[in-house]
This record gives sequence, C-alpha cells and structure tokens, in this order.
Amino acid sequence: MLDRTTVENFNLKNFMGRWYEIARFDHRFERGMTDVTADYTLQSDGMVEVVNEGMRGGKLHRSVGRAKTTSHPGQLKVSFFWIFYSDYNILEVGEGGQWAWVGSRSPQYLWILSRTPTLPEATIDYIVSQASKRGYDVDKLIFLR
Repeated sequence: MLDRTTVENFNLKNFMGRWYEIARFDHRFERGMTDVTADYTLQSDGMVEVVNEGMRGGKLHRSVGRAKTTSHPGQLKVSFFWIFYSDYNILEVGEGGQWAWVGSRSPQYLWILSRTPTLPEATIDYIVSQASKRGYDVDKLIFLR
C-alpha cells in the first residue's frame, strides 16, 4: 500500500525558487527530457506560478502552470491545463530544504528534487530507501543527473 503522508510542517515560502530534477518516474509529459528544472514563484493572490523547463531533442521545452495550497499541509494542487488540477504531495524535505521528494495521488508519479544540480549518493540512497518503504516502485526511477 502506498503511503502518501505529506510533510506536516510545510512552509510554502521556503519551497519557492529553483529546483533541479534528480530523478523521476517516466510519464508522457516529460518523456525524453533532460536538464529539467522547476521554478516556483509565490504570486500576490496566494497562488504559485510553476515554470518547468527541460531539454528534449536539443530544444528547450517550457510549461507554465499554477499551484494552489490545500487545507492539508504539504499538499498542493497543480494545473498545467486550464482548470484541471492534480495532487502534488511533498512527501519529505531534507534538512535546510536542500532536497525534496514529491508524489501524487497515483503511484505513477514520483520526483526527487534538489536545490543544486546534483545530490550526494548517500542522500539519493536515503530518499530511494524511504520511497521504497512507503510503497513506491523505486526500480522505475529514471536518474537524470
């Protein structure tokens, strides 16, 4: 069974800024992409602008979406397509906010994110171990860096 328990003491402002994608599960909207980043910017209306960028076939691809908070700490609702929102569950944030791993309602989505383009191997091993304990099929992870 998948444990999607989010972080209890989530600070949205601390989550803003640039994140580098270290690993992810394969899904059609990022398939074949490398050098993926996500930039989160808090807007005056309380919404979050989400800008995802990555390279595919030598070309930069960019998606702009919006996220909103929910009544559940550590859970956002993210939309890249009109009014359709998906769960964005922040499952754990590392000390000092230097890394995070994120899932959704579905076991088909998992991302490992970092504030820097790389993470120490021991940190990656820890995150993968935690994801496995919580029911994610970590053998499906695609490592980008």
